[in-house]
Amino acid sequence: MGWWEELVVPWCIELSCGAKAISAERAKVTPGLAGVVLEIGFGSGLNLPHYPAGVTRVLAVDPSERARRIGRKRIEAAPFPVESVGLDAESIRLDSRCADAALSTFTLCTIPEAERALAEVKRVLKPGGRLHFLEHGRAPDARVARWQDRINGIQRAVAGGCNLNRAIPELVRSAGFEIESVESYYVAGAPYTHAYFYRGSATAP
Repeated sequence: MGWWEELVVPWCIELSCGAKAISAERAKVTPGLAGVVLEIGFGSGLNLPHYPAGVTRVLAVDPSERARRIGRKRIEAAPFPVESVGLDAESIRLDSRCADAALSTFTLCTIPEAERALAEVKRVLKPGGRLHFLEHGRAPDARVARWQDRINGIQRAVAGGCNLNRAIPELVRSAGFEIESVESYYVAGAPYTHAYFYRGSATAP
């Protein structure tokens, strides 16, 4: 990880993904989480205030030490233990079938091998465990999708590897999850290329 990704990108994520409108979206994806939750792309813990009372522990995976330092107070204030369990979602240092649920928010856009990371999440989940996800990705409108493809290289370069044009439900299905529900929509207040969201859940057979 270069200096830009370690020093600048975590603060950009803290400010942009911690905005009020995005926080409201986070609050819609966490209901139903309970027990031990694996969170990939934990970052600075922006989801922590939205975890429901049934959560007993969060197993956090994220490559950025800087992000965890930014979120130190948030992590310390959590009503349950938050345990950092590794930097790489593509190779999670946990036993199989040890988590009750999993959460991914604005993460699958960035992981280089997202399908591999999702396969790892499925491995760590107990059978029947549920993955909750909130991600931005490829828009259904052809004109918007063309622009997403055109500027994707720039986006990756300045936003720590973030891709605008990944079809999130297809990634989840290809990793062996069964989609339970998914909503897709444009969020107000952002360019269409960045504002197409997927929010849903999927189970590990």
